[in-house]
Amino acid sequence: MPKINRYQDISQIDKEAKRDYIDRHSPFIECEDTAKKGEKFKVKVKVGNEYTHPEDYDHHIAYVQLWNGDTLLAQANFFPETFANEKTHVEVDFYIIPTKNLKLTAMAYCTKHGLWESEVKEVKVTE
Repeated sequence: MPKINRYQDISQIDKEAKRDYIDRHSPFIECEDTAKKGEKFKVKVKVGNEYTHPEDYDHHIAYVQLWNGDTLLAQANFFPETFANEKTHVEVDFYIIPTKNLKLTAMAYCTKHGLWESEVKEVKVTE
């Protein structure tokens, strides 16, 4: 089992390098707090909030996953040079059709610094 890194509140960390390291690897979920049952629902996952991630041949975000509890809902894969070797925020829009309340988690895998997990985002699904 790989080590799973989790986001920490970077405003509580003194060293700029540590804040940069944590933020640029952490996935963040952006979506509404409610969704309608059976209707397409957009979930954006963004890697890095304040800091961009380097994207080069041996150091890049290889994939972003979206989970609902223990169920993998979707995955986007990236290869070296996908982002022209430029520092960036990797962003993925996933579209799902919910049938019940969601407990969403995003995972991002950096080829140099391992697996990173977002905070849980709860979404209430209404009729």
